Amino acid sequence: MVFDRSKLHLLPLNQRIHDLNISTIKELQESSFSYPSFNTIAANIKKAREACKAIIMMIGGHVIRSGVQRYIIDMMEKGHITCLAMNGSGVIHDFELALIGATTESVARYIREGQFGLWKETGQINDIVNQAYRTGKVGIGEAIGKAICEGNFPHKETSLLAACYRLNVPATVHIGIGYDIIHEHPNFDGAAAGATSYIDFLKFTEVVSNLENGVVMNFGSAVMGPEVFLKALSMARNVAHQEGKVIKHFTTLVCDLYDLPPDIQEEPPKGNPAYYFRPWKTMLVRTVAEGGKSFYVKGRHEDTIPGLWSVLSQFEERVR
Repeated sequence: MVFDRSKLHLLPLNQRIHDLNISTIKELQESSFSYPSFNTIAANIKKAREACKAIIMMIGGHVIRSGVQRYIIDMMEKGHITCLAMNGSGVIHDFELALIGATTESVARYIREGQFGLWKETGQINDIVNQAYRTGKVGIGEAIGKAICEGNFPHKETSLLAACYRLNVPATVHIGIGYDIIHEHPNFDGAAAGATSYIDFLKFTEVVSNLENGVVMNFGSAVMGPEVFLKALSMARNVAHQEGKVIKHFTTLVCDLYDLPPDIQEEPPKGNPAYYFRPWKTMLVRTVAEGGKSFYVKGRHEDTIPGLWSVLSQFEERVR
C-alpha cells in the first residue's frame, strides 16, 4: 500500500505565517566584507568571461533566503555567472517570493498539525514541471523561469530563475525526491520531476564541458553542489579525454560557515568529521588536483556574495 494523497487538506498561502518577506532582499551597494582570495577569484572570473569559459555558481536554498538576489542577477547581467545551479528548495523560495513577496514557514509551528508544506499556490510549481515533462524539451529551471518571467508574478524582478530565462543563462535544478515540500502535494509527479531535473543535469554537464580555464563557485550547498559537480565533471572529462582535451585548469571557490584549516589542499582523514563536509574533499581537493586552484571563504551568504560582487565591480571600474 502507498499513502493516499487525495486525503490531504491544503490551505492557501494567505493563511500561512511567513518568516521572510521581500524586505529581506538587499539593494546593491558596496560591501565592507573583504577576503584576500576574492581578488584572485575576481581576476579569474574576468579572464574566464573574456575567454567565454564557464563561470558556474551553485547555491543552496539559504542563499535565496539571505536576500542577495540583486547581487546575483547583476553578476549574471555582467557575464560574471554563466550558469546557476540550485536545489529544489531554491526553486520554492524563488517562486514564492516572486508570487507573494514572502516565503519560509516555521517547521516547528506547522509540523505539529500536519500542515507543513501543504500550501496550494506553491503546488503550482508541480503543474509547471508536469507540463514541461509533457513537452519533453525543457528542464525545471527553464520551465519555472519562463513561467515567472511571462506570468502574473508581482515581484518577478526578484526572481533568479526569471532572470536566468531573460538573460539566457542556464538555470539547472537538482532535486532529490522527498526533499521538498511540493513533493507532498497530490499533483506531484515523480516521473515528471525526475525527467526534467535530469534534463537540467545534462545541461549542467554540458556547461562543465567548457570549464577548462573557468570558475565554479559553491555557496552553501553541502551535498547537492559537490555531488552533482563531481558526476558532471567525470562525464565531461571522459569525453574530453577521447578528444585529446583536458578539463583540469580551473578555479573553485567554496563559501560556507564551516571552520576549515588554513591549508585546504589536502583532504582530512576519514577519522576526522570534516571528511564528511563534501565541498572540501570534492571541490577543494580532488577535482582540482591536476592543475586547478581552490579557495575557501568562511562567511554568511549575505556577506560573501556582496563581498565578491564588490571586488568584481572594482575590477570593472579599473577597466573603464
